[in-house]
Amino acid sequence: MEAIKKKMQMLKLDKENAIDRAEQAETDKKAAEDKCKQLEDELLDLQKKLKQTEDELDKFSEGLKDAQEKLELSEKTAADVSETASHLLPLYKPSA
Repeated sequence: MEAIKKKMQMLKLDKENAIDRAEQAETDKKAAEDKCKQLEDELLDLQKKLKQTEDELDKFSEGLKDAQEKLELSEKTAADVSETASHLLPLYKPSA
């Protein structure tokens, strides 16, 4: 009879330990799920910021392209004016 009581005590202790481990596992699982949710939210925020940055890059790249085209046109116009002026300068005779 004493052996049965001892065996029952051991089983009861094993059961309590198993319940404690299960509760700890649930707590750990909840913490992991919370962390996962937090990281997913951070990822969404970072993806949104990346999209905004890419949009800004596209906008500024287009602006740069337009500015470069205007600069090239201005340089060509300046070169044309300079060439015309160099042809006209010998013809210019200041009045005394």
